[in-house]
Amino acid sequence: MKRLRTPLIALAAVGALALSACAGSTDGGDAAEPAPADVTFEEGTTMAALNEAGTITIGTKFDQPLFGLMGPSGTPEGFDVEIGKIIAAELGISAENIEWTETVSANREPFIENGQVDLVVATYTINDERKEVVSFAGPYYMAGQSILVLADNEDITSEEDLVGQPVCSVTGSTPAAMLEEIGAEPVLTDTYSNCLEPLRNGAVVAVSTDNVILAGLAAQNEGEFKVVGEPFTEEPYGIGLALDDTDFRMWINDVLEASYEDGSYEEAWNKTAGTVLPYVDPPTPDRY
Repeated sequence: MKRLRTPLIALAAVGALALSACAGSTDGGDAAEPAPADVTFEEGTTMAALNEAGTITIGTKFDQPLFGLMGPSGTPEGFDVEIGKIIAAELGISAENIEWTETVSANREPFIENGQVDLVVATYTINDERKEVVSFAGPYYMAGQSILVLADNEDITSEEDLVGQPVCSVTGSTPAAMLEEIGAEPVLTDTYSNCLEPLRNGAVVAVSTDNVILAGLAAQNEGEFKVVGEPFTEEPYGIGLALDDTDFRMWINDVLEASYEDGSYEEAWNKTAGTVLPYVDPPTPDRY
């Protein structure tokens, strides 16, 4: 497969963006978007088709502070969104030509299978069951399941304290399956933001999902909630795409690794999730 590219992604945004505790979103301000690369791809590849179309549809979360949250601009904001922009730019597609589609945990695989999206970048844990129906590039981030409780809760400090207790999570998610495995009583909804009111009114004792998602929810609702305990799983976040599109998957892995080297990955982190969470070196993509 031939891939010609000039130049590498250029991210001109400078400085971290502040997360608003009351609005729970980042303010893009005048930060520059990734510059579309001048590229040519081998005919017949997904990359060539997207490049020629000049547009791409990317699924992401619209309710996940720090990673994918619908912003006041009418477009989603967060680290997953920035990763999507980096990939699009390397396809020669500008940020304004990305069509963002909301994907919740339960519809990510169907949207990919049905061709409703070209990619899903949505706090999407790679696992063997999902790899039977979609392919994954990455991982590009390693999260871990943790616990969110009311700020004054001193009774729950680890997953052991969730046994036999009602705990909110999201339908179709790996954290929901883990709650059942450890003996908690999962209370399921469609989005994590919908777990907050049951936590406030005592219908559940905790919310459990990936630590980065919980950190965003806590930051969005300052003083109400806290994250407790150490992460008790490893959740490798990947980029979902059509099953067996090996060329596209390998190409995205190339783009990810290039972004680690040229600093665009770290810059994307610092202006989104990095406003709350420390930067850690990304994992090496799994070229299965």
